[in-house]
Amino acid sequence: MTEFTTEQLEEIHVLGLFDLNNTHEGLKAHHTAREETLAAIKRLFDKGMVSQSDGGYLTSLGQEAAEFVQGLKTVLRS
Repeated sequence: MTEFTTEQLEEIHVLGLFDLNNTHEGLKAHHTAREETLAAIKRLFDKGMVSQSDGGYLTSLGQEAAEFVQGLKTVLRS
């Protein structure tokens, strides 16, 4: 079984930050954010999951991924 990379875990973390109940609310990474977080957001942008390289809104693919991530968090908490 393959483990998640540190980069993938950071991307998962970022996807978990989005408010799925409000599609009009995005994320904006500030220059003070951790370097790992900024890099994860850029990778998500490159993969077509967020609308801007510094955050923005979830695309339809990003929405799907974020729903999965947040659903998994819910299951693991129970």
